[in-house]
Amino acid sequence: MIYRSTGGGEQVREMYEAALERWPVPAERVVLPTREGETFVLAFGRAGAPPLVALHGSGANATNWLSNAVEMAEHHRVYAVDMIGEPGLSAPKRPEMGSDAYARWLDDVLDGLGFTAPVPVLGMSLGGWMAIDYASRRPERVSRLSLLTPAGVGRRPKGLLFKLLAMTLAGERGLRKSVKAALGEDVQPEVVNALVLIFKHFKPRMRIPTFTDEQLRRLSMPVSVIVGEQDPMLDTAETARRFRDVVPHASVTVVQAGHDLSAQVPAAVGFTASGT
Repeated sequence: MIYRSTGGGEQVREMYEAALERWPVPAERVVLPTREGETFVLAFGRAGAPPLVALHGSGANATNWLSNAVEMAEHHRVYAVDMIGEPGLSAPKRPEMGSDAYARWLDDVLDGLGFTAPVPVLGMSLGGWMAIDYASRRPERVSRLSLLTPAGVGRRPKGLLFKLLAMTLAGERGLRKSVKAALGEDVQPEVVNALVLIFKHFKPRMRIPTFTDEQLRRLSMPVSVIVGEQDPMLDTAETARRFRDVVPHASVTVVQAGHDLSAQVPAAVGFTASGT
């Protein structure tokens, strides 16, 4: 059960459905059968444009890309995948992270979308972890890898989870403080409101494995990494250092920002589009 109550899950779903109705460009809703259950994909952008598979962050869904949808659609036919076990429209299944279950699930997604050639993949935060995991296991299926503040490379600061948990237990006011603490004070109010509702009802994953150097060395495709210097959720200095040391062909950029790198999506998409 990924929600604290059935009613809470329904509230999150209703909010998501309303956001999908406001999508700023024409979009197609696709539901794919996979070995982990149904997977929802929002496809937008010109049919026939170069594809891009986009994987959102923790506690999110395809609306992760809402503010950047227009520009993303200018370059790609975007396939925004609702990751399983997150508050979207995909199955609530949560296989063990670190196993090959998520790679096999994404195999089913890419096969269901009809991809036979390698495709570029964009991942943010937890979606970055999923993208690295897949690209390290299936390098032949990923043409370019674009990562925004990816999890699983730099460590989480000590005590962070306890601090966020304490804020969450303080009610809605505490939730608002925790969202701003995690994403930065300049996060948009509508994003704060959405995340407060989600995390009021949603149970996030608490353990995210750290990739070994050997796993990172398998990223043979072109790689772009953008991290925020003031990110309170991850040790981004360590993330940048490890990519520079272990994946020397990767482009690594550190920007003056926190964990929310929505403003960097255009740069990330520019990288994926440059290979088409």
